[in-house]
Amino acid sequence: MAERHRQGLLAFLETQVDVVFANQNEVCTLFETDNILEALSRLRTMVKLAAVTRGADGSVILRGTETLEVAAYPVDKVIDTTGAGDQYAAGFLFGLGTDRPLKVCGQLGSLAAAEVISHYGPRPQVRLADLAVQKGL
Repeated sequence: MAERHRQGLLAFLETQVDVVFANQNEVCTLFETDNILEALSRLRTMVKLAAVTRGADGSVILRGTETLEVAAYPVDKVIDTTGAGDQYAAGFLFGLGTDRPLKVCGQLGSLAAAEVISHYGPRPQVRLADLAVQKGL
């Protein structure tokens, strides 16, 4: 989609979007670069807040001039990545909606993604609120 609808997406980001969730491949494709730092730099100028996931390398959160790197939560075995991005966004937004610091929002996103990739199917088997309590988030 980022490749096919690049111009429309870029215009939409610049004029209509405050918060973006994307993975590293999507952001690099959108900005036609293999350099993630370049892609993040360009994304930063277009939106107020962005969270870019990088699989096992965790995520990067951008807000204004602030850049936060958040580690991925370790899992014993990756079973199915279906729904990982959606769960990351859900965890992040849960944190944002409950006034947690931005870094904790990213940790909640990583925690939610880790839970869903550790089993088959895109739906969590454990409530994020319960996981957050277990991890002190």
